[in-house]
Amino acid sequence: MSKAEYDLDRSGYKAPAVHKAFELLRAVAEAQGGVRLVELAARTGLSTSTAHGLVHALLREKALIQGEDQRRLFLGPLIADLAFTDWNYIKVNRLGQPVINSLRDRVEATVFLGVRVRGRVMITATAEARESFKISAPVGTTMPLCAGAVGKVFLALEKTPEQLRPLLEEKGLPQFTPNSITNVEQYLAELDRVRSQGFAIDDEEYLPGIRAVAVALNNRRGLPMAVWVVGIANSMGLARLQQVAEMTVQAAKELRSRIEGIGGGFQPKNTSGSAPLLVHPPGSAGSAFASNT
Repeated sequence: MSKAEYDLDRSGYKAPAVHKAFELLRAVAEAQGGVRLVELAARTGLSTSTAHGLVHALLREKALIQGEDQRRLFLGPLIADLAFTDWNYIKVNRLGQPVINSLRDRVEATVFLGVRVRGRVMITATAEARESFKISAPVGTTMPLCAGAVGKVFLALEKTPEQLRPLLEEKGLPQFTPNSITNVEQYLAELDRVRSQGFAIDDEEYLPGIRAVAVALNNRRGLPMAVWVVGIANSMGLARLQQVAEMTVQAAKELRSRIEGIGGGFQPKNTSGSAPLLVHPPGSAGSAFASNT
C-alpha cells in the first residue's frame, strides 16, 4: 500500500463509530476513579443508547472493564497489551527487568518502571519486594500525573515553569493526603529541586504511610520513562531515603544505557564530580520534601 493511500482525505469515509469509540476511551482515560455510563454519555455528547452499545462492544474486546460495583468503567488490559506488544517495549522490559530486580534486592522495597501516557503514568514492569507486607501493583496500572514522586520527575523534565503554571492553576492540584502539595508555587519550587538534584521524593503525599523515590530515564526514544522505588514510611527514614535515592539514580543510568546503548541518565544540574546526593529533612533549606501551608 502506498503512502498516499494512508493520507487522510477530508472528503472520504469518516468511520463515525470508530471516532465515537475513541471519544469514549479518551473520556474514560481522563476520568479519575472510573466513570459511569450516564456520565460518559454526557461527557462525550452521545446519546445513552449509542454510548451503551459502544461500551458493550469495548467491554467484549477488553478495551474497557467494569469496576467492583459493575457501574464504573475503566480502561481494560487491551489498551496496555496493544501499546506494549510493539517489539520495542518488549525489548525495553526484557532489558530493564534485571536492573529493577537488582535494585529491588538492594533497597528491599518494590520497584516500578513506567511511562508517561499523556496525563497519566502507566506501569510497564514491576519488581515486587519479597516481604509479605509490601506495595504491589500490576503492569498496566495507571496513576494521575500529579501523584507522588514519579509525576514530579516527568513534569520537571518535560515542562518549564512558564508552561506548567497556567496548566496547574487551571486544573488544580489534587489533595490525596494531608501531605499533598496543593499550592501551585510550592509545587513549582519542588520541581525546581527535582531538576537540581536529579530525583524526586514522595513523603506520604500520594498514599498515607508510603514514601517513594523516582528518577527519570531522560530517554531519547519512545515514551518518557522513569523508575521509582516505593516502600513503607516506617522502614524508609531520611537516612534510608538517602541511600535509596543514590541507588535509584545509578539504576536509572544503567537502564538508559541498556535500553539506548548510551551512557547517562537524568543528570542533576548542580552536582559535580562525586559529590553525594542529599535528602534533606522536611522544612529545611533545599528540602527534597514538600509541606503544605
